[in-house]
Amino acid sequence: MKIEFAPRSLPLQRRLQTASVAQWVFSFVCLAQCCVVAFIGLLFTRFWLVTVLYSVWWLLDREKPRTGGRRIHFLRNCVVWRYMKDYFPLTLVKTAELDPRKNYLMGFHPHGVLAVGAFVNFCTEASDFSKLFPGITPHLMMLSVWFRIPFLRDYLMSGGLVSSEKESASYVLKKPEGGNVLAIVVGGAQEALDARPGSCTLLLKNRKGFVRLAIQHGTPLVPVFSFGENDLYDQVKNPRGSWLRQTQHWLQQIMGISLPLFHARGIFQYSFGLVPYRRPICTVVGKPIPVQKNERPSNEEVDRVHQKYLDELNKLFEEHKAKYNIPEDSHLEFI
Repeated sequence: MKIEFAPRSLPLQRRLQTASVAQWVFSFVCLAQCCVVAFIGLLFTRFWLVTVLYSVWWLLDREKPRTGGRRIHFLRNCVVWRYMKDYFPLTLVKTAELDPRKNYLMGFHPHGVLAVGAFVNFCTEASDFSKLFPGITPHLMMLSVWFRIPFLRDYLMSGGLVSSEKESASYVLKKPEGGNVLAIVVGGAQEALDARPGSCTLLLKNRKGFVRLAIQHGTPLVPVFSFGENDLYDQVKNPRGSWLRQTQHWLQQIMGISLPLFHARGIFQYSFGLVPYRRPICTVVGKPIPVQKNERPSNEEVDRVHQKYLDELNKLFEEHKAKYNIPEDSHLEFI
């Protein structure tokens, strides 16, 4: 395989953009392991007290991921996220106003391999979320297993991430003062196994828990589609029924996370690696779908609101796809 190296004459700005994305990919892939090693390793050094004191803090703070988290605005506004946003580049588009007196539940689609758009838009201020939606505070849900890892849990909460447990969602949505957005990547880790350039497949047909949650709290649903999310990585072919796909599903059932075999480019070359391709991402936020509150919704009511959500998401995709170079004959497929 011939390796295509990056030119030495690249401007510093582009190199900083690549570095910002590389550190984020590292944190996604390796930071959990590093935190566990550091937590245990410190016990065998003169800094053992750090682990002991942190353990006490961890015990006292154990409910925080389920009660809104603990965002740190300085970290959300860090310049490194601006460089990451400019790498692709990534843009956030508003199609309707959000009333800061209300809470909202946003469904983010598609997951992509690493959910880059969800992170940059909801966990940082790089795309100016707070300026586009003044008075609205975003909370992005993440698998609860990640909040059981020392040090990592605090890093995740600093960006506004909260646990994916139902109690965590209810805590955000029932705040009486309003002005909160709960963002859910509905397709989850399983949808990542279908993330490849050109894919319009969404794991959504039987995902109705988020709709039931919205009805129980009377929270408007907001469809969000991130154009270009699936174009950032190539993935080893894993058609349904293949031994690889079956193995991935088996591992997901055991660990709770999927393991897509993805690749793109490297830091200093364009031929292989885990750094995503420089391809534009445009995250379009649709208009709110009013939801009537019912603490005990019937299955029929959930199905009706779920179908309305699918229709609005499909409408959002069809109205905007031509702007982002999606072929006219490409349509969303719900599975």
